[in-house]
Amino acid sequence: MSVVVRFNPKNVTREKYDEVIRRLEAAGEWPHPPGLEFHVLYGSEGSLRVSEIWDSPESLEAYFQKIGPIMGDVGIEMASKPEIFEVHNIVKR
Repeated sequence: MSVVVRFNPKNVTREKYDEVIRRLEAAGEWPHPPGLEFHVLYGSEGSLRVSEIWDSPESLEAYFQKIGPIMGDVGIEMASKPEIFEVHNIVKR
């Protein structure tokens, strides 16, 4: 079952986001972590958000075990727990 996750960090800048991506690439975890179907960064500087679609809650959890410590090391804090929703339909071009 696919899931949508919406992350609600409280202090993400493009610089912090880019540093997380750089570290994930160096670890071989980006841009194609197992199970990630869609990733989008949106919002304004200092208030950026990420939404993703994962093929399963298990894939999301496995990835979060890797990205969580990196986000903490870069100084990204969450305003609240990620929102996770079961996907009922996906339409792709």
